[in-house]
Amino acid sequence: MSTPDLNLLRIFDALLEERSVTRAGKRLGLSQSAVSHALNRLRHMLNDELFVRGPVGMNPTPRALELAEAVHTPLAQIQAALAPGAFDPASSQKRFNLVAGAYGAAVLAPLLVGRLAERAPRAELLVSGYAGGLLDLLDTRSADFAVAGVVSAPDRFAYDPLVAEDLVWAVSPSAPLAAVARVTLADLAATAHIAIARQAAVDEAAARGLVSRASWEDEGAFTRALEDGGLTRRVAVTVPDTSTALAVASRSQMATLVPRRLAGAWAAAGLLKLIDPPYVSPPVEIGVIYRRDRLQEPAIAWFRDLIQDVARGL
Repeated sequence: MSTPDLNLLRIFDALLEERSVTRAGKRLGLSQSAVSHALNRLRHMLNDELFVRGPVGMNPTPRALELAEAVHTPLAQIQAALAPGAFDPASSQKRFNLVAGAYGAAVLAPLLVGRLAERAPRAELLVSGYAGGLLDLLDTRSADFAVAGVVSAPDRFAYDPLVAEDLVWAVSPSAPLAAVARVTLADLAATAHIAIARQAAVDEAAARGLVSRASWEDEGAFTRALEDGGLTRRVAVTVPDTSTALAVASRSQMATLVPRRLAGAWAAAGLLKLIDPPYVSPPVEIGVIYRRDRLQEPAIAWFRDLIQDVARGL
C-alpha cells in the first residue's frame, strides 16, 4: 500500500469493532457491498484474510489484531481533532460496551444503568460477561471498559480503582453455622464449602500481561489461616461464578466466601446470613480497565467519569 487510503482504514477500524460487514456499513453510512469491496481490496493489499467468518461474527486474524493499534490510534486522533470539542450526552445515541463479571454486573451495572438513563437517555449500554480474549476486546474497541481487580497490565492500558470490597462467608439461615454465636476457624473448617472456579480466561489474560484478582479471592488468607491452625477444609462443590455460589449456599448447608456487597441483597431478603471471617482477610480492590488512548474520545472520557461517579455512590 504505497499511498494509504484513509477510507479503507476507516472501514478496517469499523470492522474490528463491529465484527460484521452489515453493522460496519450501517455505522459508516455505506452499503454492505461497498464494505465487502473495501475488505477485499485490503485483503489483496496486505496479503491476509484479515477477518474470518465465525459462528458469532467475523473474527480478526493475528495480522488484523497486529494492525489494530497502529490503525485505530491515529484515526482516533484525527477524529478527536475534527470532532466538536464537547460530548453532548443528552442527545447522544452512542453505544457503550462494558465487560463485567458477576460482581460488576450485579453491584455496579444497575446503578450505572440508572445514571446513564438520567444523563444520556438515548445512549445504549451493552454489558457482556467474561468469555476470553479481554485484551483483544479492549484493543479492537469491541469493549470500552472492563470491571476487574487488576494487579498489573500492559502499559497501553489504564486502571482506575473504584471500590474496596470486604469478603464474608455466606450461609443459609437454616445452616448449622448460622446458629453459631461466634464462628471460629474450626467451625468454618468443619463446614462443607462451595468453591468458585478461576476462569481460564483470567489465566489466558495473565499470560499476556494482564494479571487480575477475582472479587472473591482473598490472596490465600483463609488457606494460610487453616495451615497455621493445623486445619483442613472440604470443598463439596465447585461452581463457575459468585452468583451460582450464592444460589447454592441459599439452598444448602454449605458456606461460600463472597464479596459483601454482592451478597448483601441476598442477606437483606433473608436468603443468606453473612459471617465475618474469624481471621485477617484483606479487602479486594475492584476497578475498571481501559485503553489509555481512548480518553482522547470525548464520549469515552465522559463515560469513564460516569463510572467513577457511580462508584463513589457505593
